[in-house]
Formats: sequence, C-alpha cells, structure tokens
Amino acid sequence: MTGLALPALSPRRLLTDLKGLERQVWVSAALTIIAFIVLFFEPMTTLAGDWWNDPDAGHGLLLAPVALWLAAKAGIHPRARRQVWLGAALLIAAVLLRYASGLASELFTMRASMIGALGALTIYYCGFRQVVHWWLPFTLFVLAVPLPELVTQALALPLQFKASQMGAALLEARHVPVLLSGNIIRIPGHELFVTEACSGLRSLTALASMAILIGALFLRTISGRVALFALAIPIAIVVNGLRVFLTGFLVHFVDPKLGTGFLHATEGWLLFLVSLAGLAGAATVGRLLEGFALRKGVA
Repeated sequence: MTGLALPALSPRRLLTDLKGLERQVWVSAALTIIAFIVLFFEPMTTLAGDWWNDPDAGHGLLLAPVALWLAAKAGIHPRARRQVWLGAALLIAAVLLRYASGLASELFTMRASMIGALGALTIYYCGFRQVVHWWLPFTLFVLAVPLPELVTQALALPLQFKASQMGAALLEARHVPVLLSGNIIRIPGHELFVTEACSGLRSLTALASMAILIGALFLRTISGRVALFALAIPIAIVVNGLRVFLTGFLVHFVDPKLGTGFLHATEGWLLFLVSLAGLAGAATVGRLLEGFALRKGVA
C-alpha cells in the first residue's frame, strides 16, 4: 500500500511565502493610511488648527500626543482577533456620517466620524477587545475634540453667573461694596465683566480631561476614577470663583491694571495650577483609600 506523497516545503520556499505575506500586510496598511488621510483630511486639519489657535481647545495639543503614547505603550492585546465584518460595517457607517456632516458643514460630527473610523479600523484588524484595551487613548481623543458652539454657549452662561456670584460673595466678605447684576460686578469706581472666556469652561474641560488621565494612571477602581472625575467639576468652579474674587480684590485695593492683560492671564494660569494640584491631592488621597480598602478586603 503506497501513501500519498506530499510535496516537500523547502526553507527557501517558506521564506519567500513569508516575505510575500509581509509585503501584502505593509501594502494593505499603507493603502489604509492613505485612504484615511484622503477621507478625513478636512476634519484632521481643522481640528489641528483649533488646537493651535483656539484657547478653549488648546488642551488637545496635550491629549492627542499622550493618547498616541498610551496606545503604543499598551500595545496589541494578546487575545486580539480581527472582526472583519463588524469593522467593515462600522467603517462604512463612519464614512457615510463623515460625508453627511461635510454636506451640513458640521465640524463636531465630522470629527466624531473620524474617531469612529479609527475605532472601526481597530475592530477590523484587531477586534473589539482591542478597542476596550485602548479605552483610555480613545477617551482622550474624544475629549480632545472641542464641543459644538451651541453646547459651549449653553454651558458658559450658567458658569459665568456662578463665578460672578461666588466672586461677589467673597468680595462682600472682605467688606468691599458690591452690586451684582448678572455677570457684571460693580465695585467703587470699577465694573468687572465676567465674560465667556472667564466662565471657567476652559479650565473645567482641561481639568476634567486631566481627571480621567490621572484616574486611569494612578487609581485602580472604577468608583475611584468616577469620584475623581466628579470632583474635578466643583474644583474648577470654586477655583474660578476665587479668580473672580482675586481680580476684584486686586483691582479695588492694588491697581486696576491687574484686572486686564498679561497679569490677568498669568493669574488665570497660576490658579489653574492650583486646581491641578488640588486634583492631584485628591488622587493621592483616593490611592491611599483604595490601598486601605484592598488590604481590608473591602474593594
């Protein structure tokens, strides 16, 4: 009885096949990158322009590189498996959304479709498990996209009023005569306008992003991370109220020039560092509490 003879696979043949497969992978990756750049060139360039030129979106200059670094550091999940059909379906949906938002000239949706396409490509090549593995980089990319103007205006006005009320109350506590009218604080000889730029929305957005980043890197439990994120909101509001008070105090007792220009901007940066230090302190306390709970078997 004779067996079926199988063709011998020489090492040279095997090496040639592997090189051909590697070449196909590189060609596929290059074509994917080129197609992505062509399709999403407008949202990419306008987003980078906003990061560079718009102070309210400047935190994207920090978040985007950090997101890329975290993705590279996390690497590919050991059990990642490509899901071609799911990834392709989501990619088609993202491309359709991109063109629909382009026809409507709606930047936020256009940029959201770009992030959706990145997620779809990740699923196509590595599966949904990889998206979960990269949850922090994807979250940072989402936070790096500026909110629509309609949303920012709706949020800025209540924050302006809250900062004005807190600043006026603190000035009255320091025995400064104050007349509050909306977002206008009148003190003897001067009027302070709490504008949209001074609403604290900028610092609130940046601080919330930092809370997610710090929580993911230094806290172990989901409850601790959620608590840190929630704590970032009152910290930003209180510090901004202190900024309004400090501006009024310096204008009234020291020099009116301290309420405008470079000195006023420097004051804002210093107080943002104070709020960032408060967030870091809260994260440190949270880490200690988590360690205590884990030792006691509570968490």
